[in-house]
Amino acid sequence: MIAVFSLIIYMGSFMLMLLVMSIQVKCFHEIITIGYRVYRSYELPWFRTLSWYFLLCVNYFFYGETVADYFATFVQRREQLQFLIRYHRFISFTLYLAGFCLFVLSLVKRHYRLQFYMFAWTHVTLLIIVTQSHLVIQNLFEGMIWFLVPISSVVCNDIAAYIFGFFFGRTPLIKVATLLAQYQYFVCPVEYNSETNRFVTECEPSELFQFQKYSIPPLLQVVLGRETVNLCPFQMHSIALSTFASLIGPFGGFFASGFKRAFKIKDFADTIPGHGGIMDRCDCQYLMSTFVHVYITSFIRGPNPSKLLQQLLVLQPEQQLNVYKTLKTHLIEKGILQPSLRG
Repeated sequence: MIAVFSLIIYMGSFMLMLLVMSIQVKCFHEIITIGYRVYRSYELPWFRTLSWYFLLCVNYFFYGETVADYFATFVQRREQLQFLIRYHRFISFTLYLAGFCLFVLSLVKRHYRLQFYMFAWTHVTLLIIVTQSHLVIQNLFEGMIWFLVPISSVVCNDIAAYIFGFFFGRTPLIKVATLLAQYQYFVCPVEYNSETNRFVTECEPSELFQFQKYSIPPLLQVVLGRETVNLCPFQMHSIALSTFASLIGPFGGFFASGFKRAFKIKDFADTIPGHGGIMDRCDCQYLMSTFVHVYITSFIRGPNPSKLLQQLLVLQPEQQLNVYKTLKTHLIEKGILQPSLRG
């Protein structure tokens, strides 16, 4: 499994995205199947079909939002996609509304309560699985390191004594983060290069991944025997990630265990012999991915000039001109730009 996962990492962000989507679909299938065992005993129609339909609708909405947000230039160069992006939310709502109406039409008088119970079951599953899978993709687009380090943190914490401790027990996670931070392949966001017409992970690493010299507090200088230390800021952020993985991450596993006990089952499925289903292996990962996304948006991500430029290029010419005039006026008032003689 480690060899296969390493190969997928080597193949790039797109393959990792497909892997996340595959895991999402399998986890959704495992949870829906548990509900279906209860539901099918009443011979009620449409539950499984509508569940998968809602999964498609929600994925269409989320991934469309991602394409519009991250790859505006890519969309601009393809006229057939511009209509879908422009009316994306309306199309998504229309698709969901069709499923909602089908659910109402499928109601059976004697089983209203059970059918609404299963409707809620599907939507809670979508909230837990699809929403958090989407956040995994968002983290991946910020740079592969934001995908790999959180996963490694959970792996180290979850199975250190069994596998990870055996192979890598003498290698602290902070050294793994240090190694990844030295390569553009892991730290650069996924961007669309209009000149080569391809998605790339090449950039000038930000200050977050550049080593800097920090002074050590006097008390620690005596213990460590040195006055300064060279670190990149990401190493300090990785401490926050690993702390969450150790203290809060396991609650995802506790939640999954409580869920299985409520339905008196040992595992979600038997996809992995001896280890249960995919959901059994990802219960902590989904909670971790949500934290990483919130952490990035709160403490890491700032205004992205490249992404902002992509969004400006999508605007109509008169809108672009208004933005230019507003920015010019702002820079003149700040004294950064000298007003032209022509005004």
